[in-house]
Amino acid sequence: MSTAELYRSYKEKMQQIADVKYSAAVLQWDQETYLPPKGATARGRQLATLSEIAHKLFSDDKLGGLLNDLISKNDLNENEKRNVELTLEDYNRNKKYSSEFVRKLTEQVNRTFHSWIEARRKNSFSFFENDLSLLVALKKQETEILGYKVHPYNALLDEFEKGCTVEFLDKVFADLLPALKNILEKIRSKPQVDDSFLKKSFPKQQQWEWGIWLIKELHFDFDAGRQDMSEHPFTTSFGNEDVRITTRINESDFSSMTWSCIHEVGHALYEQGLPGDQYGLPLGEAASLGIHESQSRLWENNVGRSLHFWEHYFPVLQQKFPEQLSNISVVQFFKAINKSEPSLIRTEADELTYHFHVIIRYELERKLIEGSLNTKDIPVYWNERYENYLGTKSPDDLKGCLQDVHWSHGSFGYFPTYTLGSLFASQFFAAMRSEIPDINSKLKKGETKEILDWLRKNVHVFGRKYTSNELCQRISGKSLDSSFLVDHLLDKYSLIYNL
Repeated sequence: MSTAELYRSYKEKMQQIADVKYSAAVLQWDQETYLPPKGATARGRQLATLSEIAHKLFSDDKLGGLLNDLISKNDLNENEKRNVELTLEDYNRNKKYSSEFVRKLTEQVNRTFHSWIEARRKNSFSFFENDLSLLVALKKQETEILGYKVHPYNALLDEFEKGCTVEFLDKVFADLLPALKNILEKIRSKPQVDDSFLKKSFPKQQQWEWGIWLIKELHFDFDAGRQDMSEHPFTTSFGNEDVRITTRINESDFSSMTWSCIHEVGHALYEQGLPGDQYGLPLGEAASLGIHESQSRLWENNVGRSLHFWEHYFPVLQQKFPEQLSNISVVQFFKAINKSEPSLIRTEADELTYHFHVIIRYELERKLIEGSLNTKDIPVYWNERYENYLGTKSPDDLKGCLQDVHWSHGSFGYFPTYTLGSLFASQFFAAMRSEIPDINSKLKKGETKEILDWLRKNVHVFGRKYTSNELCQRISGKSLDSSFLVDHLLDKYSLIYNL
């Protein structure tokens, strides 16, 4: 069989596996948006079956033989070779799992997700704790299945950010947090900005229509996606021509939905920009979760919380909400949406304090996986860390340790990518500014297409071809550097608080 025929056979097998995985993803999307409560048990079975089928297909010895045949060929082009290399890495990792473990984990994730929903309804962590404990035990077992060096949490981090370790993250936070604490202390000595007008009544339907209009403005392709409501905002994709995002609405807090929409559309634009001809292959997938978060954080913060952006969009917003905003200036609005003060909810935190929310979750997860913290002790530990880092304490579990969906999905190791994403975003945006020097004037006119085009050219088009650090080197000429985020925050908050 020729190399071309071998590669074609490999591509067909990988696309078949993708078909099964994306079918499961459709059911998961439905589970978080429209699934009736009584459908939960059957849905868990369906997801477990599809996960087991996908695992069997991706651990088949024939596929392994095909990959090893291809890896020895010297007439693959650069992209074909990279696809095979990455797939072989994934195959060898996947081969470590048994079908029984995959099914057991999937079923437990389903139970834990519905326990989380119930616990949020009852505002009580106790309804979640037992299933979460069982899931953590399985995630610990998973670290042993995968193997690790130094710390078991490294095995789970690697799933979201290849090569990421506890040692690396400890250094990232050690470099970043003192600078953030310094800025926060300076802000505390200044008069606080007024954001009370953002807490007026903003009717649900009007907010929904505004959100849909705004993400259209940011070039989300509704012929290749849709937006719905969910308990926790998220983005999922079934290929670059079917990308789903969700949001949630708080009628007494305008900020909640708008930046949720902008954040999720950043993820969605990345998914819609991945190469469609690489469906099912590594070069058709996102580089990493850190890079994925760089796209959402760049749109949410570097673009969506900038004064220049709102100099164009605020007059439109005033027309849609005249009663609430007619007597507010764009500068007042800009300051209000960037108000920095310790808060309880991660997804609604300002750019500066956001990373304290992340490190709390990172430290908590690390302790759970190493076994120095039990799930029953999470609420107490959570409040202790919030008091230590931010001087706040949750009044209840809903505003505390029940606020995130990630643990119910089994996504241990995900949270650190939010901070990594912010770091990448600021570094990428600085590189973008040097190539698009009139970017501020374009934002003032509501012209964001050139930003998207730059991201498509420099990030989206490559899929997983490059590691996060390789991509960062290509774009900025250097490895990840926290000074770009610190400089961005200093510039913004100096303007707002006269630091």
